[in-house]
Order: sequence, then structure tokens, then C-alpha cells
Amino acid sequence: MKKILVLGAGMVSRPMIKYLLNQPDFHVIMASRTVSKAENMIQGHPQGEAFELDVNDDKKVEEFVSKADVVVSLLPYTYHVKVAEMCIKHKKHLITTSYVSDAMKALDKKTKNAGILILNECGLDPGIDHMSAIRIIHSIEHEGGTVSSFRSTTGALPAHEANTNPFGYKFSWSPRGVLLASRNAAKWLENGKEISIPGEQLFENYSLQDVKGAGTFENYPNRNSMPYKEIYGLKDATTVYRGTFRMTGWCETLRSIVALDWLSEEPPKGFSGKTYGELTRHLIGAKPKENLPHATAKHLGLKPYAAVIKRLEWLGLFGDEPLPKDKNNPLDYLNVLTLKKMSMAEHERDMVVMHHEFIAEYPSKKEYITSTLIDYGIPDGDTSIARTVALPAAIAVKMILQKKMNITGVHIPVVPEIYNPILDELEDMGITFKEKTETFTKKTADIIL
Repeated sequence: MKKILVLGAGMVSRPMIKYLLNQPDFHVIMASRTVSKAENMIQGHPQGEAFELDVNDDKKVEEFVSKADVVVSLLPYTYHVKVAEMCIKHKKHLITTSYVSDAMKALDKKTKNAGILILNECGLDPGIDHMSAIRIIHSIEHEGGTVSSFRSTTGALPAHEANTNPFGYKFSWSPRGVLLASRNAAKWLENGKEISIPGEQLFENYSLQDVKGAGTFENYPNRNSMPYKEIYGLKDATTVYRGTFRMTGWCETLRSIVALDWLSEEPPKGFSGKTYGELTRHLIGAKPKENLPHATAKHLGLKPYAAVIKRLEWLGLFGDEPLPKDKNNPLDYLNVLTLKKMSMAEHERDMVVMHHEFIAEYPSKKEYITSTLIDYGIPDGDTSIARTVALPAAIAVKMILQKKMNITGVHIPVVPEIYNPILDELEDMGITFKEKTETFTKKTADIIL
């Protein structure tokens, strides 16, 4: 039997484990800090085992790696390079769903010398976004066209019927990761001009976008889009943009949370209070008896009746709830509160919306092409975010072990040998894109530009 080591048993692991355990001749070894989580996913399956593992115990991690044929790291990205170096040493393939780092890229030559594949960004975003976009780009090029404009936006959201809180958001994965992403600077190419936005202004730069069949969302820039001009081979593109979808109201509210310094990872100096409200008061320098919502509105330059203030009040940032004693900074305090107030409820489902837009230019015509994925979670089953993150990586594992993916080195899934079989199998599972092509006209330009 082929042995697959899965490191981590987080919120997106289960669909991968179910998929791999259903393959003949695969043996799945799950190693996690909390062994009970791994055991719950293995569920006593004869082709699966669960073990407790401290990922900081390098000797123990390497022992697990050395006995596997393929390793999947669902650990925080900071551990990936360490695991990759072990995989190179023992000549084991590695798959992650995280962004490829410069340190990981630097292992390309060693990876090729070891004759193994290290495949990163094989999840949803990054992952399915790359694969679905590059397939259309390659198709346009095959037909003699070029891409002059490319936009791609993804959102992991509650389904509309589950959108039952004033933030328009529920966590189907780590809240801390979502909150941290709220501090990222952004850069993209717009009509030939490079635009840079510092992290503190991220949520001041959003637009409203209609996605047919899904609704109207806020669209704000996602990290640095500039490298994708080269990664996707978009040499003729004057616009290259990657964004994130959220329900309306999110950007203004998160901009306020950033401005209040609630995303700081530093313990607040001189703070001796014990509640969320007392910390908000400390962060804005409000007087002890001053009306806190009013003082916060004034600090933010808002009216006391502004929707943002109502959302912060609903969340509990003005209230008497005690701060967690095992945390010591605003970001971690907020992480606990958002997970408590904004998690998916029983029987609810989430929604993934991914929307690509291309302007394709041919010698005799110009087209506007859209490709849209709208996928829903299964109530009381796997979330959409879990399926769309885990299944591409699981399919890649199968392809490697069946020797249908034979490239070596450090890669992301932008070559046909990788993206075609993964997208085809995802389509068989119902994870499908709807594509539309129309003639590009001035009216089209007015709508999308």
C-alpha cells in the first residue's frame, strides 16, 4: 500500500481524508497536535491511522516523513519549508495548499535533484483560482488571441440564507487568518498603471460588483497581483487584478477595526482593564465615564448612529465580557470573540464564489469572457471551503501515486499536466464553472471598467 502522511487535522482536512481513504491501496496516516481530531476523521477506517505529533519535534516529524510516499502539509505555512527540506532529504513528494514562499522557491534545484515534486498553492485560493484561470488563458492563446485584461476575485462567505449577522460573515476556517489578511498591503496593474495600497488603506479601496446567480458583493484587492502577469504569462495584459469578495458593509467595518488598533499583536501598554469594552476605551483614549459608542464614533469620524458603530456594539467591543485570560493582545482577543459570535451554526451552509473576467483580443475580434464558480457547503456535512481547499490537493496526491503527474521541482498548478486532471475530476464532483463569452463593446467596457 502507498502511504500518505497528512500533517494537521484542521477545519479543511476532512474531505481530503475521506477521498484518500476511498482509494484502493492507499494508507492514510494523520499526525496532529490533537489526536482526537485526527481519530474523528479516520473513524476507525482500516486504511487509516491517527497519531499525536508536536510539529516542533523535528526528529519525530522527520520519522513520520521518512516512512511516507507522499506528504501533505496542512500545517501553518511557517512550517512548510522545514517539512519540505525533510521531504527532499528522504525523496518524498510534498503538497501544500499555502502560498509558495521565496524560501520554498529556493528549494527548486534541490527538489529536482531529489527527483520529487513539491506542489504548493493546490487548494482553493490559491489553487482552483490558478487552475481555472490559466486553462482559459491557454485556450485563448491556442486560438491565436491575447489577454489584455484579467480580473479574478474569490469569496468564502455564508450562503445567503445563513447570512444572519450584521457583519455578513461567518467563519468556516481560522478567524485569525481572516483577521491577519485584513492588514495586508495590495498592489495590482490597472490600465497599464501600477497601483499600490498600504495595509491601513486596504478597505478604503473597494468596489461593488454584481455576480450573476450569487448577488452583489464588495470587492477589495487581494495582496500583490503583479507577479501573476508573469506567472500566468500575461505579457500583453494592461490590467491584472486579484480580489476578495465580502458582503456589503464589511470593508467599512473592518477599516474601523483596523483604525481602532484591534488587529495589533502587541500587548497594549499601560492597560489594566479586564473587559472588551475597557480595552476599546483604552485603545481610543476615552475618559472613564464617557459614552463609549459615542467616543468611538468620534474617534473614527462617524456619527453615533452609523452602521459600523452598531456592528461593533453587536460584536461586543463596547461590552462587559471578560477578555480571555490565556491571551494578551487585541488580535487574539478579537479572534476569540469573532469565533464565538460569527461561526457557522448547526444545519447552515457556506458559499464559495469565484469570478474570473478576461478581455481577449484576436486579429478580427475582441471578447469579454467570464468564468464563475458558485459552490455551496453541505448542511451538517463538509463546508464548501473545506471541499474546495482539500479536494484539489487530494486529487494531486492520487495523480502522483498513480504516476500520472511526473514533473519535479517546486511548482504551483499552472501547467496542463497538473490543472487539467484536477479540474476535470472536480467537475465530476459538482465543483464546476459557468463560462460566458460575449463580444466586447463600449457598453461592456462601461459596465466592467
